[in-house]
Amino acid sequence: MLGRLSRLGPVFSRLSYHVPVRCVSQSKPSGAAGAAAVTELHQAAPSGSHGEVSNFVKNPEYHGFSSDPVVDVWTMRLSFFFGISVCLVIGSTFIHYLPDHGMREWARREAERLVVQREKEGLPLIEENYYDPSKIILPSAGEN
Repeated sequence: MLGRLSRLGPVFSRLSYHVPVRCVSQSKPSGAAGAAAVTELHQAAPSGSHGEVSNFVKNPEYHGFSSDPVVDVWTMRLSFFFGISVCLVIGSTFIHYLPDHGMREWARREAERLVVQREKEGLPLIEENYYDPSKIILPSAGEN
């Protein structure tokens, strides 16, 4: 495990942003604070970056929406609310209650109703002719 991490050292050193490091002092506090001193160490900005500071340094809980921390948090909250609540919950409810596509459920109910009706009347479920042959008017042989 340590061998893998040591090989990734050059990769991590080339990253364009620098994450702050928090260090907790193990020495006795000199003041009346009564707690371990917490200090943050930031790496110096590269000489070609014109003193720009990474958003992660300015805002440790940066979500990637805005450089302003308040706007960043509210944009993240609104994005997740509308993305999860509105799209998934309301969208799936809308799709669930769409009308019967292709009227498949209606066709099954209608077929079941006709089967029950034909059984009550004593007729066969399926007849040989779809239409009643006595009601069909055919042209005479000379009219072709």
